[in-house]
Amino acid sequence: MTDTALGKMPQWQLETFYPSPDSKDFKDDVLEAEKRAHAFQEKYQNNLQQLCQQAEQNQTFFQALKDYEDLQDRIGRIGSYSFLLYVRDTFHAEHTKFFGDMQEKLTNLGSKLLFFPLEINKIQDAILEKALQTGALQPYRYWFEDLRKGKPYQLDDKLEELFHEKHITGRAAWSRLFNNTMSALSFDVDGKTLNLEATLNHLSHKDNKTRKTAADALVQTFGQNIRLFTTITNTLAKDKEISDRWRGYQDIADSRHLANSVEREVVEALEKAVTDSYAKLSHRYYALKAKWLGMEKLAYWDRNAPLPESSDEIIDWTTAQETVLSAYNAFSPEIGGIVKQFFDNNWIDAPVSEGKSPGAFAHPTVPSAHPFIMLNYLGKPRDVMTLAHELGHGVHQYLANAQGPLLAPTPLTLAETASVFGEMLTFKTLLSQADTPEKRKAMLASKVEDMINTVIRQIAFYTFERKLHTARREGELTSEQIGTIWMSVQSDSLGPSVDLKEGYEMFWCYVPHFINSPFYVYAYAFGECLVNSLYAVYENSEDGFAQKYLDLLSAGGSKHHKDLLSPFGLNASDPGFWSMGLSVIERFIDELEEL
Repeated sequence: MTDTALGKMPQWQLETFYPSPDSKDFKDDVLEAEKRAHAFQEKYQNNLQQLCQQAEQNQTFFQALKDYEDLQDRIGRIGSYSFLLYVRDTFHAEHTKFFGDMQEKLTNLGSKLLFFPLEINKIQDAILEKALQTGALQPYRYWFEDLRKGKPYQLDDKLEELFHEKHITGRAAWSRLFNNTMSALSFDVDGKTLNLEATLNHLSHKDNKTRKTAADALVQTFGQNIRLFTTITNTLAKDKEISDRWRGYQDIADSRHLANSVEREVVEALEKAVTDSYAKLSHRYYALKAKWLGMEKLAYWDRNAPLPESSDEIIDWTTAQETVLSAYNAFSPEIGGIVKQFFDNNWIDAPVSEGKSPGAFAHPTVPSAHPFIMLNYLGKPRDVMTLAHELGHGVHQYLANAQGPLLAPTPLTLAETASVFGEMLTFKTLLSQADTPEKRKAMLASKVEDMINTVIRQIAFYTFERKLHTARREGELTSEQIGTIWMSVQSDSLGPSVDLKEGYEMFWCYVPHFINSPFYVYAYAFGECLVNSLYAVYENSEDGFAQKYLDLLSAGGSKHHKDLLSPFGLNASDPGFWSMGLSVIERFIDELEEL
């Protein structure tokens, strides 16, 4: 634990993985992984077709699958440890080198295992289907089916090996450059030198002058680095175009949809439903907010400004912990017990510190370990919601671990379910404690803004990515061209009551998802709308909802989203599904108008 003005806050104890990067335990694990990967390749390469045909007679094909799964866990443990060390302090030269070295080593290890999924996709459908009838393989059916969906985009083995090995000096290297640069940026705010996270936090300050000063600082530093971020964005957009062209993807986002196990039509329906709702949601809300703040229009730095009714109270860590824990416990003591483990065992790294990566995340690590949560906790009400959000991820990952390394990972479209549901539980708990109309108004406004940021903003981000990647296919883009695309999409989504003043055209540059996970962003909107519908089912349900919810989380990536949502009577393929989720936001805005 570390002492701050916010109270004692937890920090990771990564010794639960290994004592240190140069410890005997770590070195032995790396050597063992290399030894097992070599033996795995020697034993099974070019034999999987024959072993699959014999699956009814012996267990060798199943054993190959289990050996592959065990290797994924061992390799994942090494990678998780090096990554977590790195993000906790990106300024630490030895940890940065260690992370880079491990990425290279694990890429080499992965090359020895690459044949396994490639050969499985070469097995004839009838032969594989017959093998999947055997009892041992049946639990892995969805993993095989999901793998086979990538078969039309699979290249020659040597090309696949080249793509795999070049990744470390291609996309991964550019992504690392972006993350290192962004973590090292400094911003001059009223004579204080702040990192990105602390500067962005000032955009939700009550004082307008402070918000504008922070915005000016962001513009100044982004402007000094915009050429680098433009180069990174151009390079990675071209890299993706090359990969998509070679693999034969028809749409620029199809590779993401495939990874998410979601149909393109479902995402298109989501995007259309959200963009059609801009006027009645974000445009309407920001017009209300401008009126509340006594402004004709909101400057972009006023968008997340607290209302005059909002409390200035800083929420210490103990209060945040008790608030979130009580919300989860009230829903399900079993889930509350899991959440408590994160607090008790320092599975959370909460304080802001120099060199620490900005933002927040929950890292699943591997099933043989446990998830880790990273925050940059500053005591704002939104930080409490972020804590609830990431703990939802953590619970989901913890429960899904029982599925094992191949089936535990959850597609992004469902990975946001537990996080957004946890936010809603916490919000409803706090809202029930609001004892005046002013407090209720402030809380509802904050929730609506979070929902707009999660749904409207993220779909606008997705639209921006689509336009950017489409334009990049015609040639390299200048910073000004990217800024023009950004401003057009932002204007459409935010509406006439938000003044996108000079400098805002560069704000695309700090969004890490554009670099690290292209087209990831629609998953947030997917999760928010899904949870809005799911929470409505919960509020109207009889006993048994919590158990069905636990079953959903525990399934991890072992089922399709249709099968997981079916017990709740929900179907994301239904055209009305997204409208139902968006109507929850509209009702909150209705209540704000009345208040």
